[in-house]
Amino acid sequence: MIQSLGHLEENILLIVMIEKEAYGVSIAEAYERHIGKTISIPAVHTVLKRLQQKGLVRSQMGGATPERGGRRKRIFEATSRGYNVIAEIRKNRIYFWSLIPKLNVQNG
Repeated sequence: MIQSLGHLEENILLIVMIEKEAYGVSIAEAYERHIGKTISIPAVHTVLKRLQQKGLVRSQMGGATPERGGRRKRIFEATSRGYNVIAEIRKNRIYFWSLIPKLNVQNG
C-alpha cells in the first residue's frame, strides 16, 4: 500500500535524496533552485519532522564547524522505506499519465 504524501512532503523527500548533505538550509536552497519558490527554514523542519515520523528519512548530527560558530547541523537522509515510497509514487504517476489520451493537435 502506498504511503500518502503531500506535494511539499514529496518535494522535500526528493530533495533529501538528491542533496549530498541535506540539512535545513541546503534543502531550502535546493527547493528554491529546483522549484523556483522560496520556503522558510521552519517550514522545511516541520516537513522533515513529519517525514521522520513516517519513517521516510532519518537524521544524525553532523560535526561542529567554525562557520556555524561551533554549532552542529542535523543531516537528513532517506531511508529504504522512503526510496520505496518515492518509487511507488513515480510508478503510479507514470501509469496515470499513460492513460491520458494524446491530444490531436493540428496546425492552423
